[in-house]
This record gives sequence, structure tokens and C-alpha cells, in this order.
Amino acid sequence: MLTTSARRRYWLVALVITMVVPLGLAKTPDPGVPNANVPDLDPAALVYKLPEQIHWTDGPAGAKMAVLAGDPAKPGLYIVLIKWTAHHMSHPHWHPNDRYITVLSGTWWVGTGAKFDPDSTVPLPAGSFVTHFGKQIHYDGAKDGEPVLEIVGEGPATATPAEAK
Repeated sequence: MLTTSARRRYWLVALVITMVVPLGLAKTPDPGVPNANVPDLDPAALVYKLPEQIHWTDGPAGAKMAVLAGDPAKPGLYIVLIKWTAHHMSHPHWHPNDRYITVLSGTWWVGTGAKFDPDSTVPLPAGSFVTHFGKQIHYDGAKDGEPVLEIVGEGPATATPAEAK
């Protein structure tokens, strides 16, 4: 028969073993190898893409674009990434629907109104959030560096030129 003290030690050791052993058996991702030793996930629950799996295409005004969800050319919700090329700006334009933008990296420059004046733009650093209201004139881009934006909107994501000449 075990003493009370021995029983406590027994349960403590059993508890530690049940907590520590599974940690040694878990698959740990190797940061140097994408998807190496990663447990299989249920694709009915989620799907993901690593940065090197995101497909970038040429976009408007010297930008690259990657569609993450939806189709910006069709009605419905879409999510895209925009990577601006340094020293490129869009000219005044508007979109039919509101768009919600998060600056993920770099500095994005924004301006409003029909007169294109890059010197009057405001710098928005990474972490900034912007709402472009539908049918309101704006322009934006990169003065230096290559900012990356995430844009969420309702399609179709058309842009109507609105520059005053």
C-alpha cells in the first residue's frame, strides 16, 4: 500500500509524463523547408498558401496584384494584394463601391480630388487602415519603396478615370 505522499508523487509523475511525451511526438515545422513535417490539415476546414505560392500578375499603374479570394471582375466579395512599384502613382479615379485597405508593409501615399498632385499626398505607414468610399475621387501609389496593401471590396472592382485636365 502506498503512503499519501507516495500516491501524490505517483500522480504528479503520471501527469508530467502525459503532458511532456506528446510534445516530443508532435510534428514540428522545419522553418527552412516549406511544408516539411507539417501535420495534414483537413481541407474542408481550411486552405492556405505560403508566400511563395501566391501568384502575382501585372496590375494597373505599375503595381503587381494577387487575388486571394473572389474575383474582382465579378459581383461579390474579393480580397487582393497590391504591391506598388517604387515611383509609380495612379491618377485620379473612383470605384463604384467602398474598398477597405490595410497597408501591410512599406509606406503608401494617398491623395484626394480630381487634380493630380503627388506633392499633396499623405504617407500611410504599415499598419494603417483606409476606407475608399465608393464614387469618391482619389489617387495613390508609391513614392519610394514597394508598399504592399490588402484590399477588400465588393466587385466588380472597376476604376473610372476622373482627372481634371
